[in-house]
Amino acid sequence: MALLHTMLRVRDINESLSFFKALGLTEIRRLNQAMGRFTLVYLSDEFGHFEIELTHNWDQDSEYLNGDNFGHIAISVDNIYQSCQALMDLGAILARPPRDGYMAFVKTPDNISIELLQKGPITAPSQLWTEMKNIGTW
Repeated sequence: MALLHTMLRVRDINESLSFFKALGLTEIRRLNQAMGRFTLVYLSDEFGHFEIELTHNWDQDSEYLNGDNFGHIAISVDNIYQSCQALMDLGAILARPPRDGYMAFVKTPDNISIELLQKGPITAPSQLWTEMKNIGTW
């Protein structure tokens, strides 16, 4: 398992970039998604030890409240299906099951989103995963 990135929602992408660049982080990639109306900017330190994902939603009407702008932590896992099953066995809620064999979102007991991403090749899911709805007790 490896921690991949932490995501923050930002009001002004340029203002946020200036802030993080002053801390020594560098933009390493950017995705402008016109259909979804958002921009993702990934920043990292000079060694590539971690990434911060800045998410700017283009049509945001108001400012985010303090503490409301944290998005999720992303973690890579060796087998997304086994990882999801182990978490479900503990009662975790899969907010997004791994229907595509690559990505899933799970909630911690404190309702924090964790994005799980399959490391390595993607294995086609069984019918169980493709038909799964949000389940769990957390």
